[in-house]
Amino acid sequence: MKKDSLLDLVRTGRPMTAGQQVRLAAALSVPAILAQVSTIVMEYIDAAMVGSLGAEASASIGLVASTTWLFGGLCSGVASGFSVQVAHRVGARDNQGARSVLRQAMTTAFLFGSILALIGGAIAPFLPTWLGGSEAIRPDATAYFLIFALSIPFVDFFYLSAGMLRCSGNMLVPGLLGVGACVLDVVTNFFFIYPTRPFHLFGFDFTMPGLGLGVPGAALGSVLAFTLSAAVMTAYLVLRSKELRLTHERGSFLPQRDTLHRASKIGVPMMLQHTVMCLAQIVTTIIVAPLGTFAIAAHSFAITAESLCYMPGYGISDAATTLVGQSLGAGRPELMKRFAVVTVGLGMTVMTLMGVVMYCCAPLMMSLLTPVAEVQTLGVECLRIEAWAEPMFAAAIVTYGVFVGAGDTFKPSLMNLISMWAVRLTLAALLAPHFGLAGVWIAMCAELCFRGLIFLARLIYKMKSQRRGWAALQIG
Repeated sequence: MKKDSLLDLVRTGRPMTAGQQVRLAAALSVPAILAQVSTIVMEYIDAAMVGSLGAEASASIGLVASTTWLFGGLCSGVASGFSVQVAHRVGARDNQGARSVLRQAMTTAFLFGSILALIGGAIAPFLPTWLGGSEAIRPDATAYFLIFALSIPFVDFFYLSAGMLRCSGNMLVPGLLGVGACVLDVVTNFFFIYPTRPFHLFGFDFTMPGLGLGVPGAALGSVLAFTLSAAVMTAYLVLRSKELRLTHERGSFLPQRDTLHRASKIGVPMMLQHTVMCLAQIVTTIIVAPLGTFAIAAHSFAITAESLCYMPGYGISDAATTLVGQSLGAGRPELMKRFAVVTVGLGMTVMTLMGVVMYCCAPLMMSLLTPVAEVQTLGVECLRIEAWAEPMFAAAIVTYGVFVGAGDTFKPSLMNLISMWAVRLTLAALLAPHFGLAGVWIAMCAELCFRGLIFLARLIYKMKSQRRGWAALQIG
């Protein structure tokens, strides 16, 4: 059966075999994985192109990377607060209600993104100094973050449109547009980063035009690719989506109290989690910064390299959110349980295999990102430490997606925060002075294993609880 037919089984209350559940989970996961991986490939492209400019250029981006994740995470939290409601309504076959939520979400996302852009622009000149960056890398770091900050309203709409499409059951369009953004990023980066120069391809000589902007050019290229992708995805959502298009009816774009209240119950804990966890990433950057430029660059590159391994987990987590959310909207708690088991098992399997690949291919991965031998050596050591954490990292990622789909975000967010601050940062601060950058990554590995275990424990408890039952995960 096709994906839409399988989703219709969920929404109409008809029985599903185990094979149908696995096929549906896979059908939703593959495009979602594609979307996540394409985002990371874009980061690889930026990192590799900037890496060719030297360690200082790489360190300037690595210095502000955790802060860009912070702002992106806030946008993602807003999007999730509304898109999970859409999953519930689509599961209940209330497409008109889902479209009403979408209209309100678009207004909220625009206002929220604009405020974040103003804040980001205001702090950009001071951020590299606050993070402990050397004077040599501060100008490029400031320019990179400022350009990113001004694009935040488009980032917000990208997350919102992608989340809405995924929660309605459409994983393909966000995946394809993610790949398109990747291809465009390559083209724009060549133009913005490098100066005009001769170019030889397939036996022909060309002159490749370029502005030679270096690090700021990397930001401009990515922002342009991201913005165009967001515009196309939003247009598809509004004009073509089977469940959510807004062309055949009128409705208010003014946010309503009930919708905002439900969005805040789902999204605010996620936003607070992203904020505090990204602050933890910033603290990690501060711990790494005294280790030197090579360590900062290696830390940044290793995180980029590792993300190629864990982003499939986030794709499967997106599928879990959709499946659990629509099952909840359809009033089928037993089906929620089965989808939780299927998606968590799938995520752990995929990321275990990716961990093996990362361990074996670490030298190749780092050599693609930087030509600096010292940075490569440090990065390979970090990746091989982190490879051991991938199965439990998958458990945490996908289980969190299960809870988000059920509207249960407060306690899982709290668990993430406790794990990050009490385990990772404490261990990193203790180990870094003695083991250098490797000590920071040993702390990361230990924390991710701990986080996966506590998430699995809570999932099992929720599934077996006789007092309240799995349906108690629903907001309210």
